[in-house]
Amino acid sequence: MVKDAVDYARRCHACQIHANLMHQSLKHLHPSAISLPFKTWGMDIVGPIFLLSIKGDHFILAITDYFSKWAEAVLLREVKTRNVIKFIKHYIIYRYRVPRRIVHDNGPQFVSNAFIKFCGKFRIEDVSSTAYNLTANELAKVFNKTILKILSKLVRTNKRDWDDKLGKALWAYRTTVRMPTGQPPYSVY
Repeated sequence: MVKDAVDYARRCHACQIHANLMHQSLKHLHPSAISLPFKTWGMDIVGPIFLLSIKGDHFILAITDYFSKWAEAVLLREVKTRNVIKFIKHYIIYRYRVPRRIVHDNGPQFVSNAFIKFCGKFRIEDVSSTAYNLTANELAKVFNKTILKILSKLVRTNKRDWDDKLGKALWAYRTTVRMPTGQPPYSVY
């Protein structure tokens, strides 16, 4: 079955066009200190996506667990603090547990007083990556790039239906083996 999948991917035109090209030299691995799933999450915003979807969305708010690499994402028309708080409540706290730490960039919705109060209320450590240490939230950036690649493979003729493909793209991401764990995120979940 693996041979059939590899053969199919080699013949798939979209897979060949959107395949990753590795331009970086190999580096030594640095083990992370994350020991339990759903304790530390990396959060970021994808967008604005230049092509407005049929439903009017042009942002994806995404969050990825550092341990299992499990990802959640929602579509948004606009990114406001209240949307971020609602997303964390409904997609993280109510489904998994209150996280110990959320890592994000310095977007205005993440450094607002309302977001800081929200994190304080639930005792979530609110970690902002700085301009001097952009790799602090690298997991979220890698997921963003990956989800956009998957979406570009799924969207064919009507480019504005990318919002309907987000669920399928998340499923593809969640069922693909991740290098750090050697297993797909759903099996660690």
